[in-house]
Amino acid sequence: MSSRPKRIVVAKPGLDGHDRGAKVVARALRDAGNEIIYTGLHQTPEQIVQTAIQEDADAIGVSVLSGAHMTLFRKILDLLAERDASDIVVFGGGIIPAEDIGPLQEAGVATVFTPGATTTEIAAWVDEHVPDASA
Repeated sequence: MSSRPKRIVVAKPGLDGHDRGAKVVARALRDAGNEIIYTGLHQTPEQIVQTAIQEDADAIGVSVLSGAHMTLFRKILDLLAERDASDIVVFGGGIIPAEDIGPLQEAGVATVFTPGATTTEIAAWVDEHVPDASA
């Protein structure tokens, strides 16, 4: 029985216009055998969650460089819960202070990658922590 690749939405919420890192991670995850849906810049949490649900995503990878990470991650998690889609794994990365990582994880973010994380490390984490789509 063949399984489909894991489907991952890579998202850039808010007004941040820097997406090089998100595109590098998206490509690395694709090269590791995942199916990637990149939402593009300036997405609202509502648009990101809607895309994830429509695309039957297994995970959402959020890139935040704007400083609004606490608000944006919580809104995405709240919207997933409201839509009975909390099984979608949410992870992220960007410029996020170390003291904010614990509270984000307590809120439901599976992990946060900070600058310096390698694409190999991120792809390995996804492989290990995002449930197999065929399960």
